[in-house]
Amino acid sequence: MIRPRLRRPALLARRARRDAGFLASGVLPHLALVPVWSWAVTFTARTGHWKPGLQVAAVLIVLGTPLVTAVQRVRHRALLGVDVVPAAPTPEPWSWAVAARQVPHWLASAQTWRQVGYHLLLGPLLAVVELLVLAAAVVGLAGATAYGWAWAIPAQDRRGWLGYATQLPCYTLAGLLLLGALPWVAGAAARSESRVAASMLGPSRSQRLQRLQRLQQRVEHLAESRTGLIEAVDAERRRIERDLHDGTQQRLVSLAVNLGLVLATTPDLPAGARAAVAEAHREAKHAIAELNDLVRGLHPAVLEDRGLDAALSGLAARHPLPVRLRVDLDERVPPGVESVAYFVISEALANVIKHAGATRTEVTVRQVGTVLRVNVTDDGLGGANPCTGTGLSGLAKRVGSVDGAFHISSPVGGPTTVTAELPCAR
Repeated sequence: MIRPRLRRPALLARRARRDAGFLASGVLPHLALVPVWSWAVTFTARTGHWKPGLQVAAVLIVLGTPLVTAVQRVRHRALLGVDVVPAAPTPEPWSWAVAARQVPHWLASAQTWRQVGYHLLLGPLLAVVELLVLAAAVVGLAGATAYGWAWAIPAQDRRGWLGYATQLPCYTLAGLLLLGALPWVAGAAARSESRVAASMLGPSRSQRLQRLQRLQQRVEHLAESRTGLIEAVDAERRRIERDLHDGTQQRLVSLAVNLGLVLATTPDLPAGARAAVAEAHREAKHAIAELNDLVRGLHPAVLEDRGLDAALSGLAARHPLPVRLRVDLDERVPPGVESVAYFVISEALANVIKHAGATRTEVTVRQVGTVLRVNVTDDGLGGANPCTGTGLSGLAKRVGSVDGAFHISSPVGGPTTVTAELPCAR
């Protein structure tokens, strides 16, 4: 607790220097167009002709506005880290010939005249505020060092000054108070100026709303595209499962049956041939078992036909460890959510066998409002880490594909709890 307290004054001093530098750098840009309209006023007063002075001043102001605006944007970005985004592409002030086609549209834009109003009206006012803050900093510094200034006065004059003993403490105290308030005053002035610049030099409120609406539409389009892609992948996975189950698996079963019939009906086979047929029979049965596991990993048929409860019951029955399964669902959830929930539980149970060293596992699935909550808990060794390649990172990505939340609690020594919260609103 001591270190942050020691760092806070240094942080305040650094922010005060940054804000004071920002305000000091804004005086000249804010007063850049003042000589133009002051010249126009002087010219009109001397000659009595206002049209020439007004026309020349208007041209100079319009030509200088993009340059001064670019300077203000660079100033805000470099000193405050605030990006004053332009409402629309503006012609560069140094390439009028290249940007000649953009000039009429730029002149007709309301954003251009808001920039002109900012530099002509608000600019001088902001410069006055900046000068006042800088003057307060100078006065505060002078007051805080009043004793030093007093010692620079000759001793005879200093002794003859009646306020030497009474006024200097007041000057010092006032200077310290001004310096103490400077970080907040300079920060408030810098933030206020940044907000004004963002509203006047950046896009208008209606333009910001339009950009926000376009961004929301883009997000909705991407969400719909992702949902469609996930549904297409699930449909393709189900198609592959059906093709394997109805085609390849049936052929392997027929091959295993035929090989079994050969062994049963032809006892007079030579020993070498019988051994070869028996080996082929065993390999066919192993292939059928591996294909069954592959099909169940892709998308078990029982999940599509009878739902998540029946699929998880079969998964728990095949698990080598005791599994306590509790499924509390009022109705079936969307197919995509069912597939993700089954995949999470299947992979979590596989990880329990491979890494946990557990003796029992508990699986809970229940629907809370529009969220399907899945919990897989084991009494193993714990210490599971998604970064160690145990498949947990893949689970997190699979849950994230349906905008779900994935959590894991696995202290060393156990227990380990894998939780997935899947939105299931139709």
